[in-house]
Amino acid sequence: MSEETTSVVAKPKAIPLPTIHVSADHPMFGLIDGIPTPPNNGDLVEGTIIAMNRGRVYIDLPPFGTGLIYGREYLNAADVLRKANSGDIISAKVIDAAGRDGYIELSLKEARQAAIWGEAEAAILSETAYSITVEEANKGGLILTWQGIQGFLPASQLSKEHYPRVPEGDKDKILGELNALVGHPLSVRIITADPKEGKLIFSERTGNEAEEKASLIDKYQVGDAAEGEVTGVVDFGVFVKLEPGLEGLVHISELDWGLVEDPRSLFNVGEKVRVKVIEIKDGKISLSIKALKDNPWHTASERYTKGMEVPGVIIKYNKHGALASIEEGVAGLVHVSEFESPVALRETLELGKTYPFSIALFEPKDQRMTLTYTAKKK
Repeated sequence: MSEETTSVVAKPKAIPLPTIHVSADHPMFGLIDGIPTPPNNGDLVEGTIIAMNRGRVYIDLPPFGTGLIYGREYLNAADVLRKANSGDIISAKVIDAAGRDGYIELSLKEARQAAIWGEAEAAILSETAYSITVEEANKGGLILTWQGIQGFLPASQLSKEHYPRVPEGDKDKILGELNALVGHPLSVRIITADPKEGKLIFSERTGNEAEEKASLIDKYQVGDAAEGEVTGVVDFGVFVKLEPGLEGLVHISELDWGLVEDPRSLFNVGEKVRVKVIEIKDGKISLSIKALKDNPWHTASERYTKGMEVPGVIIKYNKHGALASIEEGVAGLVHVSEFESPVALRETLELGKTYPFSIALFEPKDQRMTLTYTAKKK
């Protein structure tokens, strides 16, 4: 048989024996067990090509008779059948056991499909990995094609390297991250194969990430310092890879002692950073960059006292008033009660500008400072 033919046909399905009960002393005992059951619709059978002519292929299926591939089923498998010859053994699927003119009607294409789904089911058990190029993306995941069958890779099944890190689940931003993977090959496994529904689901995850991550995390303790690589910068912080398979988050509040509005202004993907482990909980590791820097509040009492006149730069508004930085990492609150209204405060104290203040409250141990605006009193 030609190489092309053997590559696309499936192993025949074992045909069950009839259930006939006879006593051990019956003269037919032992003979009945050897009688096979005729094939039913949907069974896979194997036979020898005995004739090919005028768009028809006849297949010997002893002892049940002759199978026939013709019409649409012949056209569907014409590329394979053109290379077949009499005497070749092929497998096909029964589509009508009591077919035209007494022939058993067969389908080579459906046998091929059955073989593919069978291969998919075997791949699930063996956890076989395939390198497949991403064809499309939608807001839920990626579209890939395997063996001519289109399948789906949910975003939740992406590896950490490719999972879209998007704050607050912004679907448009998620789609943007997923679109970046189109045209790129991914190493994936089949995790669901449902031929009746035509459903093929992939995963890029290995299945034992939790165990692997737990093993990696065990190497670290709270207080440890390490060097890592920035793998993602988002609105709420920075992701840092400590080693392959282990990544931690530096929350925006742990990036610097000074106010950080946008982490992207400070860090870039691929940048090397020193971090400190500040928490390990529920399989997650939390990191800090500012913890490895001197906290300016620890020595602030050497430079400031209550009642002192200081210049401050307005860096942020909040519901209580405005924050004014008097040095990098040390800021005080100018309370809204000093002004007629929040609008008046913002009209008087503009972001980014420097104004004179007096320190009204100073508690460096608790990192608390209250400032009084003094210019209006002069």
